[in-house]
Amino acid sequence: MSTENLSEVEAKKKFREMVDDIKVTMFATNLTKKPLDVAPMYTKRVDESGNLWFLSSKNSDHNHNILQDPDCQLFYSAGTSNFLSVYGNAEIIDDRDTIESLYKKMDNAYFDGPEDPQIRAIKFSPKEAAYWSADGNKLVSLFKMGVAAVTGKDQDLGTSGKMNL
Repeated sequence: MSTENLSEVEAKKKFREMVDDIKVTMFATNLTKKPLDVAPMYTKRVDESGNLWFLSSKNSDHNHNILQDPDCQLFYSAGTSNFLSVYGNAEIIDDRDTIESLYKKMDNAYFDGPEDPQIRAIKFSPKEAAYWSADGNKLVSLFKMGVAAVTGKDQDLGTSGKMNL
């Protein structure tokens, strides 16, 4: 695997592409205690500043944890080809205009409309990110792993690096 650390402009572009492609993250809170509290969350939007937006319930464990400690980690995974780990701070937002702008019909499965008094937005501000990307499709990656296993020679299975956000 080759290493490619990305500068601010490149990093923000790749970051947005990966988040837009994957959408669902494992949202980890309570980082100072073990085990971490982790919940799957759907990314509603990446704003112009690179902040990630989510919807959640006022009484959820992760909202409670964010109020105690805003440090959070997000883990995005697209099968066996793309992975993104993002560390940052989260903030609970109770602004009806913001919530309404994030709300979609699919959210009716969790809430009683955008005016539901339990709904809150989470604004996640990234501080650090790392990514791993397979350069080929799954079949190519499996073939390269097989070649490495048989020959003992390293194979370039993709790219990884830090993102300067």
